[in-house]
Amino acid sequence: MRSTLGAGVSDGEMNATRRVPYLWSAGVCALVTGLTTPLHDVLTLTNIVMLFLLAVVAVALRWGRGPAVLAAFLSVAAFDFFDVPPRFSFAVIDVQYLLTFAVMLFVALVVGQLTAGLKVQARMATLREDRMRALYEMSRELSGALLAEQIADIASRFVASEFRARAALLVADENKRLRAPLISGDSFPIDAGLAQSAYDRGEAAGCGTDTLPASPVLYLPLRAPMRLRGVLAVEPRRAERLLLPEQRRLLDTCASLVAIALERVHYVDVAQTTTVQMESERLRNSLLSAISHDLRTPLASLAALADSMGLTQPPPSGAQTQIVEAMRDAAMRMSSLVNNLLDMARLQSGQVQLNRQWQPLEEVVGSALKAMGSVLAARPLQVALPGDLPLLHIDAVLIERVLCNLLENALKYTPPGSPIEISASSGTDAVQVSVEDRGPGLPTGREEVIFEKFERGKKESATSGVGLGLAICRAIVEAHGGTIRGETRAESGARFSFSLPRGVPPALDDIDAAALAEEAR
Repeated sequence: MRSTLGAGVSDGEMNATRRVPYLWSAGVCALVTGLTTPLHDVLTLTNIVMLFLLAVVAVALRWGRGPAVLAAFLSVAAFDFFDVPPRFSFAVIDVQYLLTFAVMLFVALVVGQLTAGLKVQARMATLREDRMRALYEMSRELSGALLAEQIADIASRFVASEFRARAALLVADENKRLRAPLISGDSFPIDAGLAQSAYDRGEAAGCGTDTLPASPVLYLPLRAPMRLRGVLAVEPRRAERLLLPEQRRLLDTCASLVAIALERVHYVDVAQTTTVQMESERLRNSLLSAISHDLRTPLASLAALADSMGLTQPPPSGAQTQIVEAMRDAAMRMSSLVNNLLDMARLQSGQVQLNRQWQPLEEVVGSALKAMGSVLAARPLQVALPGDLPLLHIDAVLIERVLCNLLENALKYTPPGSPIEISASSGTDAVQVSVEDRGPGLPTGREEVIFEKFERGKKESATSGVGLGLAICRAIVEAHGGTIRGETRAESGARFSFSLPRGVPPALDDIDAAALAEEAR
């Protein structure tokens, strides 16, 4: 009951407020009539008409179109009644005055409407200027925001001042799911499902839209240049304010600025994270290089001491010989690990300069097999290299290192006595080399991860190594402009394949000339 009475009082007050300009319009016309009537003998009818037209212009400037129309009709009536003979009567003796009344009414209406229109345009221009100033201030504040919470606070203040509404910001994560809303000020209920639907569809939902228009909250997707960044939820006090086209365009502009700010903050975070990772990588490589240099000398000394103990007189007993050999093997294995660390640090820092020469792949494979001959002696080895392989512009020492690491990896993770295959094929743009084994294959889902530094096929394993062999292989192959990948064979086992780009070998005459020049030097 109380709310009904309150609504009635409000409507009455609103009607009274709307009548006030018309009462002022009538009052102005009465004032002009009161001023001109005593001066009827002094002023001509033409001047009196001008005064009434001036009153219409004043009413249009102050109160707008409706009161100006009323003033035009009241001015014609007052001029006819008080100034045109016979005075104090609407009767007209001279028919020409009818034309005067018509022209006066027409001019009053036109002047009043034009004046009111100019006033409306001036007011709209002022409103647009205020809105542009508010958007400028908002964009300036957003340019300095570094957190999503700051962006939410700036957007809430803008929406509150321009739309008399409350706002909340829902930012999307990397999985395209909206996080908890960021609300600055009074909280209001938010439909998470409707907000997620607006984000997924990329269209506005809620109040004033085709999707659940009865909702009191409007959900606007924040569309940035790269992707959608979230949803802006707006709860207006008066929903009709958001239905005006100009207001909606202003709100859409606000949402675009918020989306761009969120994207900028995202990429600032990405840049900071990348910078930290690069700095950490640089420090780690420096540390590995320093440690590797410091460990190489004592490890070489341990291996030399183990060899010297085998030459002492009297010769060591059988048990002592086994201990000496175990010490030497451990020292050599540790030295190999240190060399891997040092090589990885050099490759990562870019200090390794490739000594590229045109080489046949067969010689590089043969050199790798010779270097691994002692450990490959107990394994069946199959080598399938076509006779039409082209020359490759490679660093033979580094590519030999790649093959040795792949063979060593196959030896570690396959059963004793199982075969190992080396094959190659030539394509139009590259030559592909593969090393295959008959082991358990690669862990599912870790085919790319195992090429990272310090990553191993099995986290907990008795197999020696620190997970640098494949990382070194990838660094060397990529330095040659090639690619490397690993996969599990359909018939069991693992296959590691790397490709090296083909080039155009120089002519034989050019090779001979280069060799002669080298001998001359």
